Amino acid sequence: MSFFIKSRGNQKGGLGSKRKHPAGSKGKKTQKSTVKKPKNALKLGSVDEEIASDSEIESDAGLVELKGHSSESELEEETAQEKKLRLTKQYLAHLEAEEADKLEDEAHERDLVGHRLKQDLLEQAGRLQKQIADSYVLPTNDDITVLRGHQLPITCLVITPDDKHIFSGAKDCSIIKWSIETCKKVHVIHGGRKGTEKKHIGHTAHVLCLAISTDGKFLASGDRNKLIHIWNPDTCQLLHTFTGHRDAVSGLAFRKGSHQLFSAAHDRFVKIWNLDEMAYVETLLGHQDSITSIDSLTRDRAVTSGGRDGSIRIWKVVEESQLVFHGHGGSIDCVALINEEHFISGADNNSLSLWSVMKKKPVCTVHSAHPGTADNSGSSTGENWITCVASLQNTDLVASGSKDGCVRLWKIGQGFKSLTPLFTIPIVGFINALQFSTSGNFLMAAVGQEHRLGRWWRLKEAKNAIHIIRFKRTQDDR
Repeated sequence: MSFFIKSRGNQKGGLGSKRKHPAGSKGKKTQKSTVKKPKNALKLGSVDEEIASDSEIESDAGLVELKGHSSESELEEETAQEKKLRLTKQYLAHLEAEEADKLEDEAHERDLVGHRLKQDLLEQAGRLQKQIADSYVLPTNDDITVLRGHQLPITCLVITPDDKHIFSGAKDCSIIKWSIETCKKVHVIHGGRKGTEKKHIGHTAHVLCLAISTDGKFLASGDRNKLIHIWNPDTCQLLHTFTGHRDAVSGLAFRKGSHQLFSAAHDRFVKIWNLDEMAYVETLLGHQDSITSIDSLTRDRAVTSGGRDGSIRIWKVVEESQLVFHGHGGSIDCVALINEEHFISGADNNSLSLWSVMKKKPVCTVHSAHPGTADNSGSSTGENWITCVASLQNTDLVASGSKDGCVRLWKIGQGFKSLTPLFTIPIVGFINALQFSTSGNFLMAAVGQEHRLGRWWRLKEAKNAIHIIRFKRTQDDR
């Protein structure tokens, strides 16, 4: 009887089960019983139960140890979570700041875009007039750079659309490419002797006019030999030669944003050329005397001055019609477009006129526009022909040149109704060509000892050179 009692005690104590079943599901049950019975074992005080209580202490210690590790890991996880939370908050704050800046920038950009669209609309309508003339300051001698390279008087010049290079032509039949940054020659297209037109690559007569396309792909040059050469502005290689005029080519102009070229000559004809096809398009007739100047903007139109016929004509190519303007007086030697609706012209009677396409007479005329300077007191006012005019397009700033020893800058009044002198820049010699840079930061002047079309006077004290006049401004454009 006692034997069975002891064996049951062994099974209840779990010692025999551990020996018989070291592993398996039954062993797991005995471990649970040893963990659950320590309270009764302590009360009974048996030897087996004391052993079970020791194993329980060990298991309790292991559990406590595991709980300690888990609590430490929980603390570590909480610290990492706090760090993540802090970094997330910082990132969100940074994003909010960036989005706020973007909203401000977008609002500013929307204002800029709206302003640009409004300007483009006004420009297309020909009514854009940026008020910038008052911000220009009279340049000093340090602001003027002189480039010398031609042997004879310089007759024409043109600035590349990126404002990095200048092309100049002269009576020595050569064309020189200049760098504005270094003020040095980049390339020279030498002139040839008369009679070598078939052999020589270049001009063999006075170069009278230059023009460059708005994308800088083509450079056109015209001379007294009735020829128009088309060049690659980058390499200065000859691409094509147009023949068709019957007298000296006096003016060239590209239609803005295209490869359509207008040419004017002393044969009284205006011709249109397509440089994409290198082909002749058509001839426009109307002037009664030698055409002295030509200009064009975005519209399929060109404006020309007719010299001694006393007229200015706007040629509407699409409509196949022309607008005729009279009332300037004298021989109209130069004309330049301000925008699509307004232009300025100069004559050999020392007068400067401002025009609108809506009126056949000048809106404003300034007589004795170049009265001369103290250094040029020997020159009478009547001899000071207006040899060239230039406009900073779509603004209220224009410039004029003569032989009175100065370049004059003018401000156009509000509504294109008046011309007011701004300041005078002293330059000795015939100002045969003027052109503003695209940015308006500088003005180029082609200076010679003689007039570009003849030898009526010769100023020995003058130097055949290009003058780069750099401007300073007192305030931003309005």
